[in-house]
Amino acid sequence: MTLSAQALSCQRGGRPVFEGLGFSVAGGEALLVTGRNGAGKSSLLRMIAGLLRIAGGTLSLAGGDPERSIGEQAHYLGHSDALKPALTVAENLAFWSAWLGGASEPREALTAVALEALAELPAAYLSAGQKRRLSIARLVAVKRPLWLLDEPTSALDAASQAVLLDLMRGHLAGGGMIVAATHLPLGLHGASELRLERAA
Repeated sequence: MTLSAQALSCQRGGRPVFEGLGFSVAGGEALLVTGRNGAGKSSLLRMIAGLLRIAGGTLSLAGGDPERSIGEQAHYLGHSDALKPALTVAENLAFWSAWLGGASEPREALTAVALEALAELPAAYLSAGQKRRLSIARLVAVKRPLWLLDEPTSALDAASQAVLLDLMRGHLAGGGMIVAATHLPLGLHGASELRLERAA
C-alpha cells in the first residue's frame, strides 16, 4: 500500500498555502512533515483525511480499498481531542470505536495507553495529557492502515511519549503508514522528512 501526492496545492481564504507538492509513503514507512507555523502542515493532514478540499493535484492510495476514501482508511489525530466530558473514559472510547467500525469492547486499547484504571472516570476530570492518551487509544481500538498525526506528542509527558513511540513503531512494523506533522523529533529512525515552506 502506498500513499502518493502529485502536484498537490492548498488554498486558505483564497490565498495559496503550498503548491506543487509531491511525496510518497509506502507501508512500513513514516513521513515527518515539518516547517514554520502557517506553512500548511495541519492543512496537509486535513487534506489527506478528506476534511479540506484539494485546490489542485491528486492524492491516491494504491493498494487500499477502492470502495472507500483515503480518509475512511485513515486515523486523523488533530489538535482537538474530541471527547464528551460527561461520558466516562471507557464510554468515550466505545463511542469512537463503534463510530469508526471497531470492536464493541475496546478495553485493550485503554491498557495500551495506561488508562485502564481510569475507565469509569468522566472525561471531564482528565488532565490534558490523559485526554491526549485517550485520543491515541482510538488508533489502537480500530485498525486502519494510515495514521495522520498532528503534533501527536502535545501535552504528553516523557513516559506517555515513550508509549506513543512504541505504538507508532508497532504500527509501522505491521505494514502501516504514518504521516506526522511535528516540530519535535518523534524518535522514528529512518523516517523521511517533508519540509513545507510558506507560499510566496
